[in-house]
Amino acid sequence: MNESVEKAQFAWQPLTMRGVAAFAHASLGRLLGVQFIVALLAAGTVVWFLHKAWFPQISEAIRQLPVQGELQSGRLDWQGPSPSRLAEGRFLALIVDLDHSGEARSPAHMQVEIGRTDCMIFSLFGYVQRAYPRGWAVAFNRTELGPWWGAWAPAILAMAAGLVVVGLMMTWACLATIYFLPVWLVGFFANRDLSLGGSWRLAGAALMPGALFMCAVVVLYGCGALDLVRLALAGALHLVMAWVYLIISPLCLPPHPAVVVKANPFA
Repeated sequence: MNESVEKAQFAWQPLTMRGVAAFAHASLGRLLGVQFIVALLAAGTVVWFLHKAWFPQISEAIRQLPVQGELQSGRLDWQGPSPSRLAEGRFLALIVDLDHSGEARSPAHMQVEIGRTDCMIFSLFGYVQRAYPRGWAVAFNRTELGPWWGAWAPAILAMAAGLVVVGLMMTWACLATIYFLPVWLVGFFANRDLSLGGSWRLAGAALMPGALFMCAVVVLYGCGALDLVRLALAGALHLVMAWVYLIISPLCLPPHPAVVVKANPFA
């Protein structure tokens, strides 16, 4: 097997340091193809998590809504008791508390609290509070929201998948543009066979192992094997993984042809 064939085979697996380094000598189309496959895998993971962890709670919350109610002119017309726990799971809780009295707190990882004029989202990292837009006119009852959610839930999952794929591809391109010069400097000072274009491709490939790692982490989190703190730590770790691959992978490339290595006369 010749050297070019060996490089082409290694350039299809962005898991090891040598596998990432091989993308420096691969074509741009091959890099984009492998990135697209990894992005599809990430999108599938996100869709699986939403379908498993969030969508059942949203469906249950809609079933618990009163027959009448709407959100109009920045104010919620609520016909039920307050506070009212619409749905609660391990990952998501949906609560109506018109005055944000705090009497319906949930141990869920994320709590959406719907108030009279605003909405609050609580999590381990704090909370955000946003007022309803004055121009909104949205039904807030099971009679209208039930059929709407049933029709649009698959489309929302599809849109989420598309956003993940497009977002990852664009993010990887931008980060590779930022990282390629430091990668080239590592290869330059280590006397490696690495061009500027190869540095960009290697930088783009070095971002994929972290994405694959996060796919596994999200699956573990969705199965209950990880809590929210460990999920956040894994998110920080996947950034460090990219930097490690960016530094070490160029060292796995062969020496530059212009470097003359003198033979040891005592060998």
